[in-house]
Amino acid sequence: MNSKKNLDLKIIIIGAAGVGKTSLLHRYVHKQFYEDYRTTLGASVLTKMVVVDNTPLKLQIWDTGGQERFRSVVSTFYKGSDGCVLAFDVTDMDSFESLDDWREDFLQRVIPVEQDFPMVVLGNKIDLRNRQVSKEAASSWCKAKDITYFEVSAKNDINVVHAFETLAKQALSRSKGIYENYLTDSIKLTPEDQPSTKCC
Repeated sequence: MNSKKNLDLKIIIIGAAGVGKTSLLHRYVHKQFYEDYRTTLGASVLTKMVVVDNTPLKLQIWDTGGQERFRSVVSTFYKGSDGCVLAFDVTDMDSFESLDDWREDFLQRVIPVEQDFPMVVLGNKIDLRNRQVSKEAASSWCKAKDITYFEVSAKNDINVVHAFETLAKQALSRSKGIYENYLTDSIKLTPEDQPSTKCC
């Protein structure tokens, strides 16, 4: 791939309502944290330019609404994603237990379906004391699914950049693999089988 040319990658953040998806996104893109955010209706998009493995990337990060009534609308934004952030709130057990549904819903709509699709899980709000989901429980769930797990805080800027850039690296690696496979399939490196000729 041409490392001089910007590569666009679509990253989507999904998870239950109120887990801090918008806060995480604004912390990563704008390096800011606001106490009050309105509920995301449908989806909003922010972009960020980064360099990963000497490759300039333009990340289009889609922040999605987590309320159940928006679920069918949100799923229409999954198509074309290069990476996925699954977010939950460590002070909210229900948000953690819903990760299976969010993951399955996403994977069913990714074409082609890939069980090893670039994905990270973020356990947000570790700055709060009333924790309900232990680090061990979250790590165990992610290990069983072979997904990288990060304990993060959008408020205190803990691990947010590292988490997004880890996902960007995974998405870039997958994108390069698809590109190289496309070239290999497009260019025939061996001649077509010639019909055999029989001698009299």
